[in-house]
Formats: sequence, C-alpha cells, structure tokens
Amino acid sequence: MASTIIFYCLAAIILICALLAVTTKRIMRAATYLLFVLFGTAGLYFLMGYTFLGAVQVMVYAGGVVVLYIFALMLTGRKDVKDNEKASIAKKMAAVCASLGAAAILLFVMLTHKFINDGGLLSAPAEPTGEQATSITQIGQMMVDAGHNGYLLPFEAVSVLLLACIVGGLLIARKR
Repeated sequence: MASTIIFYCLAAIILICALLAVTTKRIMRAATYLLFVLFGTAGLYFLMGYTFLGAVQVMVYAGGVVVLYIFALMLTGRKDVKDNEKASIAKKMAAVCASLGAAAILLFVMLTHKFINDGGLLSAPAEPTGEQATSITQIGQMMVDAGHNGYLLPFEAVSVLLLACIVGGLLIARKR
C-alpha cells in the first residue's frame, strides 16, 4: 500500500514538472523542472528495487547532464533575444500534430502490450537466476574491460566529448 502511494506521488511530481518544463518561457526554469523529472525517475527506479539504475540516474543524468545544460545556457545566454516572439500558426499546428502523433503511439503501445506481471503493478522484480544474475562486481569489470563485452571504449569516447565541450565552453566564455 505504501509503495502504491509513493508511486502515485512520484508520478504526479514527474507529470507536473514535465508539463512545466515544456510550457515555461524561461529556459533556466525548464532545466530546473527537467532536474526534478529526472530525480522523480530515479525515485521510481529505487521504488522498483533497481538501486544501480537509480544511482546512475541521479549521478549521470540529474547530476551531469542537467548541470551541463545549465552551464551551456549560462555561457551562451544572450540578453538581446526577445522572449515575446510569437510562434507562427504553422509551427503551432506542427507542434499539435507531433504531440497527437506521440500520444497515439503511446496509447497504442500501452493498450497492445502487457506491462503488468503476475505479482501486480508494483511488485518486486523477479530475481534472475543462474547466468542471468549480474552482480555489481561483474558490472564494474565490464566497465573497465576493453574486450568484446567491455564498455571502456564508449567511456573514453564520452570523456573526449565532454573535454571538447569544456574547451568549447571556455573559448566561448573567453571571447566575451
């Protein structure tokens, strides 16, 4: 019962903050609302028992990506851009059509797939057995392995990308 109440509270927070993120006219507020959406998603992961995914959600997405967004917005923010620019009717119609299309796809997937397992909506995930079980030690070894199933190369590529972003941000800030 308590997990159901927590689920509905987190779902309400995620829904409200997501709506505020896409409807606000101030970009910094949108990034802040996005941060709350990502924290709510991490809360859902923790509620389902996926502590590793919840921790990654908080550290990487809420902690890294949103801070990178805010850093980029602060470096590239221009004062001469007018916030009162009106969107044309064609842009509004395209946005409505895209939203309705996404809602139709979401509704189709929700109605045609079975998402509820035998234990109910919020039951604990089934414990994998045998070869399916992956421990934190195995995850750590795969992250530093350069072999076929290793993730060292993607981590190195992401680190080079983030380094390029930092250098680019410093160059933009220095020109002012």
